[in-house]
Amino acid sequence: MSVNKEAASKKSTMASSTYKTFSIAVQALVTLERHSGKCSSGDIASYLHSESTLIRRVLKTLAQADLIESREGRDGGYRLRKNARDISLAEVYSILQVHSSISESMLDAAAGHCFAEEIKESFAGILSEIEESTLKILESRTIADIAQ
Repeated sequence: MSVNKEAASKKSTMASSTYKTFSIAVQALVTLERHSGKCSSGDIASYLHSESTLIRRVLKTLAQADLIESREGRDGGYRLRKNARDISLAEVYSILQVHSSISESMLDAAAGHCFAEEIKESFAGILSEIEESTLKILESRTIADIAQ
């Protein structure tokens, strides 16, 4: 199953993921890798100088996609479920459905005029090519690569 179809089959809790969300997710995964795969959301937020609420939302999405697991209690925190070498940036990008929200925004903006449908059709083709290129590049890189 392709990364695209995998992501489409999983529901994301991130209503409108952006490249910022993607960046935070990658950084959170790198933080987990650098801390032996275990860290609290508060610690991750502190390391990344980010809001705890945003970090927890991103971590929840990654946990729902089985990239990480969370444990409560004294020994609690977040852990990688997979080896960082086995987590491609394309997988993270697809889980967050970054391209979908950007595509929707572009297509929604092309409305209400006499040639809107033609523009949407052109944009759809361009966006498809962009996604293919993006995924190809991101597939060649892993969390382990970034963590080094």
